[in-house]
Amino acid sequence: TLVNQVVSHLVQAIRSKDGAFSSIERQSAGSYYERVKISEPNEFDIMLVMPVARIQLDEADDTGAYYYLEFKRNPKEKYLLKFLDEDGKLSAFKMLQALREIIKQEVKNIKNVEVTVTRKKAGSPAITLQIKNPPSEVSVDIILTLEVQQSWPPSTQGGLKIEQWLGTKVKRQFRFKSLYLVAKQNKREKILRGNTWRLSFSHIEKAMMNNHGNSKTCCEADGPKCCRKGCLKLLKYLLEQLKMKHPKELEKFCSYHVKTAFFHSCVMWPNDSDWHLGDLDHCFQKCLGYFVDCLQKSQLPHFFIPQYNLLSPEDKASHHFLSRQISRELNNRFPVFQE
Repeated sequence: TLVNQVVSHLVQAIRSKDGAFSSIERQSAGSYYERVKISEPNEFDIMLVMPVARIQLDEADDTGAYYYLEFKRNPKEKYLLKFLDEDGKLSAFKMLQALREIIKQEVKNIKNVEVTVTRKKAGSPAITLQIKNPPSEVSVDIILTLEVQQSWPPSTQGGLKIEQWLGTKVKRQFRFKSLYLVAKQNKREKILRGNTWRLSFSHIEKAMMNNHGNSKTCCEADGPKCCRKGCLKLLKYLLEQLKMKHPKELEKFCSYHVKTAFFHSCVMWPNDSDWHLGDLDHCFQKCLGYFVDCLQKSQLPHFFIPQYNLLSPEDKASHHFLSRQISRELNNRFPVFQE
């Protein structure tokens, strides 16, 4: 309720302050809204989505995930032209900066709740708010997202292999959905100019989590229950606990790594009978086994962009470190869960 109150206030203000952002809509993303949040709901992801008609996408590197954006001739979005950089590319940095300024001014006008904007984290696509909620604090990541009505780029061609799991028809429906791009700095660039955008599939991931069964009745009120969400929660919890124990060694890892491994597991074991509710322990260990395998090979393909490896080979040492920690947990019946 608190988060909704603050975000609704901000969205109204953003729309009225700057014509460029007048079409912004909010969308909820992340674990809380996929119902796979594990601990206290103290972190929220809110996407501020801006519809853009047509745009030209140029790959920024060989991952197939990062793009430069340019407008075709005479774009409808005249109000965005002020965010172009000197090369005519839409600058994520400029847009984020403008949005950040509006939000910083506006939080001062929110009565009855104490809201602050945290310092900018280098390369992060989020504008983070801290909301005082005694006795604790709630953090809200606001993520600027462009919604482009055009077909997905070629790099996504071999991804989303859900035919056996969710079916060909569902896959086709997903691929007809808009393309999302978030203002994300590509760390591989020699000169960080802040003009790259990264593909985001959070809307599809949310749909997959909320309708995850091979049969249409999986986990419905009178349908059979499965343990898929339970598995993902445990995977995320395990990583979270290990990161707390070894913050330095595991700083490169985030919950998206285990989420991706989980989606690949759903494809490898596509049937609901592979995920009986009573088999949570066994299924969790199967997913974990697959993830450890990925860590040992330093190879975890992005679920939607198969050429994009989420485990870059130069971080081998930390992959092996995590794989050893997980194997130790597995062999000792997960002491980290008991702590």
